[in-house]
Amino acid sequence: MSDIRIGVIGGSGLYQMEGMTVREERRIETPFGDPSDAYIIGELDGRQVAFLPRHGRGHRLLPTELNYRANVYGFKLLGVEEIVSVSAVGSLKIEYKPTDIVVPDQFFDRTRHRVDTFFGNGLVAHVSLAKPICPRLLGAAAESARAAGATVHRGGTYVCMEGPQFSTRAESETYRSHGFDIIGMTNLQEARLAREAEICYVSLSMVTDYDCWHETEEAVSGEAVMEVIRQNVKMAQDVVRQMVRRIGEAHSRDCLCAEALKYSLITERSMIPAATLQALQPIVGKYIKAE
Repeated sequence: MSDIRIGVIGGSGLYQMEGMTVREERRIETPFGDPSDAYIIGELDGRQVAFLPRHGRGHRLLPTELNYRANVYGFKLLGVEEIVSVSAVGSLKIEYKPTDIVVPDQFFDRTRHRVDTFFGNGLVAHVSLAKPICPRLLGAAAESARAAGATVHRGGTYVCMEGPQFSTRAESETYRSHGFDIIGMTNLQEARLAREAEICYVSLSMVTDYDCWHETEEAVSGEAVMEVIRQNVKMAQDVVRQMVRRIGEAHSRDCLCAEALKYSLITERSMIPAATLQALQPIVGKYIKAE
């Protein structure tokens, strides 16, 4: 059993973890292709952590270009049981201000061009996403953000759009009319795949802008977003450090994430192609062994 229980996905601007003692950088091959970058493995506050820059170092990958399956599969191979995902988001509510942190508990999908399941090729599974964020990690994230001095909003709905362009005004106003809270381009696929891999997942969403709906604020731009991100990086690192300390002290997973596949694998065992079963052993091996 690996001692690397905690994985951290760094979003825009967060390409490394300050204070992390790096032990190695490990490139991992997966049946789904290459992850975004090498996993940086080391120690943070006495806990073993695997860190992955979501867009690659130097921010080389669009949200649509990310290999979400390879990223999550790589964490699974490392033995990771909990993923803390950091990302930049736009606010759809006046009270969610730039530099605030939102820990959403729901998602709404507006993507169009992404593969977001490990299953297919002769093996069908239907996991529950009624509660897509691990409730145990959600509480730890909110507490950690408050302890780091952030203004925190616990719960809310994250609209995941395709990008890479920002919203039109009509889209932004529509999302607001539905009561959604924040908008981003990456976290829904991560949450779906983490649930299929039985990995607990939580999103630390760092507010950078008001999208384009605000009457007096300028519409979101890449330059403005990056300026707020630069201000947020230290706060994000502080919150992650607090989280690693909190969740590292807990040794049991009594949440639904840990057994998400238990009753979700539908295909008759004798009908599953051997190649598919072999490729998915890190995901399904607890329930179905390859011969």
